[in-house]
Amino acid sequence: MSDLITRDRRHLWHPYTQMLTAPPPLPIARGEGVYLYTEDGRRVLDGISSWWVNIHGHSHPRLNEALARQARELEHVIFAGCTHRPAVELAERLVEILPPGLTRIFYSDNGSTAVEVALKMAFQYWQNRGHPERRVFVALHHAYHGDTFGAMSVSEASVFTTPFAPLLFPVRRAHAPYCYRCPLGLTRPSCQIACLGDLERVLREEEGRVAAVIIEPMLQGAGGMIVWPVEFLAGVRRLCDRFGTLLIADEVLTGFGRTGRMFACEHAGVRPDLLCLSKAITGGYLPLGVTATTEEVYEAFLSEDRRRTFFHGHSYTANPLACAVAIASLEIFREEGT
Repeated sequence: MSDLITRDRRHLWHPYTQMLTAPPPLPIARGEGVYLYTEDGRRVLDGISSWWVNIHGHSHPRLNEALARQARELEHVIFAGCTHRPAVELAERLVEILPPGLTRIFYSDNGSTAVEVALKMAFQYWQNRGHPERRVFVALHHAYHGDTFGAMSVSEASVFTTPFAPLLFPVRRAHAPYCYRCPLGLTRPSCQIACLGDLERVLREEEGRVAAVIIEPMLQGAGGMIVWPVEFLAGVRRLCDRFGTLLIADEVLTGFGRTGRMFACEHAGVRPDLLCLSKAITGGYLPLGVTATTEEVYEAFLSEDRRRTFFHGHSYTANPLACAVAIASLEIFREEGT
């Protein structure tokens, strides 16, 4: 056992790991392209893109330079009461490529917090609009939205969430389009997306009380790599419009090309009311979360009454280093035509 692993085991507690029985972690010394290299010189294919975050390869020269250049100018500044060029420029570039109408950008730290922000925005949106009865969230079976309490609440019950069940808020759930193991015992395409009827049923039962429906568009990752028919995604948008509820698209996994389009919502040509991003936004370099929303949602928080303010933030909100490397990542996308 290497000295690094011995020292690791003395102090560290790894994520999703039973520390009593887990094998020793891989001691990674460096990364280049699609490969990771261990301390003893073994080359390992990074087949999961370091948890779905790396998109241009490890130690990409352009991203390295963007990070170093920004570090020489401004490494961090509080984002409450201050702003800076990387945050503004990244927001502008995101608005250019996001589904039309998503014109407001709220920064946070990671995927779970991007989801928390979306849930809180959706909830308070209805409070600010004078509809406090709209407090129900609807999620899909097999969903995974993160490990903070709001994100766990809208995720499927699992080993991730069960210990904390008494602390989670109640959520209505509907069938996901799990075609391989259809919950209705039907087959594509003759089913005509009958599973969408379950979401319609829930929305009808909760009519006038739903704050938002939250989905992972086109691909439910941690739930089993469940690939959706595009018609289901389009149908969710239609149902949200019909019942007058907000739609939250969690694209933490699917954003930035993971499904063949820049954003998974593009497959159906739908625009959610709130869209969550993280993981690949910085090319795998630094943590950064984004919750994008519409002018309609944003304007519901504008008031002389301070109580309508969105009181949410993080110490490292809009970190300049993360924003700068995210801009460089988007430039690589544009130049390579990917």
